[in-house]
Amino acid sequence: MTSYKDSGVNVETGDKASKNAYMHAASTFASRKGMIGEPVFEEGGFAGLLDMGEFYLIQTDDGTGTKIDVASEMGKYETLGYDLLAMVVDDAICTGAEVIGVSNCIDVPKVDPKMIDSLLKGLAKACSEQKIVIPAGEIAEVPGAVNRGVWSATAVGILEKSKLLKPATIRVDDTIIALRETVARSNGFSLIRKILSDAFGAKWHSEEWRNGVTWGEIMLTPSIIYHSAILELTGRYKQERKVDVKAVAHITGGGIPSKFRRALKATGLGAELTDLWAPHDAMKDLIALWNVTLEEAYRTVNMGNGMLIVVSPEDAQKAMDLLKKSSVSAKIAGKITKDPSLIVETYADERLEF
Repeated sequence: MTSYKDSGVNVETGDKASKNAYMHAASTFASRKGMIGEPVFEEGGFAGLLDMGEFYLIQTDDGTGTKIDVASEMGKYETLGYDLLAMVVDDAICTGAEVIGVSNCIDVPKVDPKMIDSLLKGLAKACSEQKIVIPAGEIAEVPGAVNRGVWSATAVGILEKSKLLKPATIRVDDTIIALRETVARSNGFSLIRKILSDAFGAKWHSEEWRNGVTWGEIMLTPSIIYHSAILELTGRYKQERKVDVKAVAHITGGGIPSKFRRALKATGLGAELTDLWAPHDAMKDLIALWNVTLEEAYRTVNMGNGMLIVVSPEDAQKAMDLLKKSSVSAKIAGKITKDPSLIVETYADERLEF
């Protein structure tokens, strides 16, 4: 059995480092007390909030991780812009914010104009679809510091104070809506690459998965971006809120147990997730190669569920109708419970408790 640690990623160490890093970041907050841009302390949140008087300015940072290594092996970079944008804007939308701009930085050992052109063409397409601009960016040629491209981004959003999502208002029997993801989003690729290289060798990306599609091609399936679809519920800046969304959780590394717990932390409540989306067939096949329990799989990756949204039961159908109009696949996946346990019924009808 290959663990995440075997692939070079230690989740526990990363969580500890993140906590320490936030404490250092928070030590700067007092320097802007009483000034425009005073930060809001929210340890464990999906994004940072700056108080701009009438509204909050929202910032998030992330990157494509080692999914760019798969693209490099295959020489196919066109879809990575969707992955990069999804990582930052779908964290920001967890506060209710509308992202207005994204800057990006590409670190490379040697500038390849064709690669840069493909990356930015894809990012520009994804941004235009979400009504987001790219006001700035940087290409850094750093031989020796990196062996392959490293692509990261910062998103900036705006949020009316009255529209800040309030997970503390979650109540027992509230409805949980799951938004479907395709394959692997942009998380867990160090582990994915390790599993597939152990199974098929260094050229695993050229091996056929199914029906003439290679493992590399299926794993480069771009992330779905949920930002605009959720804004149809919460309203863009100065637009009317159509649904009282209580919480949104972006399910990335750490899976549902880690990321959905963030939404529940202020309540002490739990959840029963009895009708989640099943993972893509490629992920099921990957899990078989991985040879792990489903409990471990659900603790590591999103397993086909890119977002979880909490609304009151009376708002559930309206939310579903609006999401479907936005061309995302949504389903009622479960409900909030008084019992603090997190129950997940898997696609294999196994009942897990986290």
